[in-house]
Amino acid sequence: MKPMLCLNSKSSLDIKSIKEVEDCFILDFDPFESIDLTKLSLNINPSDAFAASDGTSDLCVIAEKGQVACRDYPHSRHLCVDLPFETTPHENYCKLCFCYVCDSAAPCKYWTDLELAHCNASEHVGDWTYQRKLRKQTSAEFK
Repeated sequence: MKPMLCLNSKSSLDIKSIKEVEDCFILDFDPFESIDLTKLSLNINPSDAFAASDGTSDLCVIAEKGQVACRDYPHSRHLCVDLPFETTPHENYCKLCFCYVCDSAAPCKYWTDLELAHCNASEHVGDWTYQRKLRKQTSAEFK
């Protein structure tokens, strides 16, 4: 008779090594469940990457490869990675942001207009998609 091991997510044992030698083991967590990265801490200072050897650091980004579309290329303001739409003032913009309605570099003529405020434009909110289509039709008629 072989022993049965019960493992939890805080177990110091490596699950892969257990799999290799044990026929049966029980997990008290779902290993395929996605993790919520927003709950992890992010170490901003790369020189401190390995400083927290006490296990207090959940996540540390030490390198980045390739380009990020909504950061390194022109993008609509509501998709900006540097200035998240949900957590920063909509009037702010990076050097690659453009107006969703006008399809021009931010800030456009109506960026902070009291009635129109294109800085608030998003494809998922209100009738901005309709205004964008209308603006494109209007500009096509004048060409």
